[in-house]
Amino acid sequence: MNPGTIAMLYFKRWTIEKTFNNTKSNFKETKAWSSNTRSLENQMRLTAMSYNLMRVFEEISKTQQPELIHPSDKKYSEALEIRQQQAQKRDRFVNPLFFQARISRISSYTIRAVQNAIITGMSLQCFMSSLVARLVLPPQLIGEH
Repeated sequence: MNPGTIAMLYFKRWTIEKTFNNTKSNFKETKAWSSNTRSLENQMRLTAMSYNLMRVFEEISKTQQPELIHPSDKKYSEALEIRQQQAQKRDRFVNPLFFQARISRISSYTIRAVQNAIITGMSLQCFMSSLVARLVLPPQLIGEH
């Protein structure tokens, strides 16, 4: 295999590892519910569905409020664009897999917003508004990070 392919496969594997870390850390999924195979499969499916829903909520909020995109993701995208332009000048290209969205940790604000919405029975529309409000930093705090 060529070294670039190996590096890309490792990069993709790392995003999966970050997802597992996120579920263990933020969802507190550190123990199995049972030793029964069916129960374990159900726990895995429920955890995956919960994670994916959280990811959807966070990504929608970023679409509605672009200022929620983490500076490191903006920096990565900008560097990738420069790299692509340099490659095109040499009649080459950057591996398209690099342009797929990077998986980042789900914010604790998103998790708390979902928990609060479930507890209070909030509508999805109110929940999304609440989530965006929680994720947007007040103007006086932006320079402090």
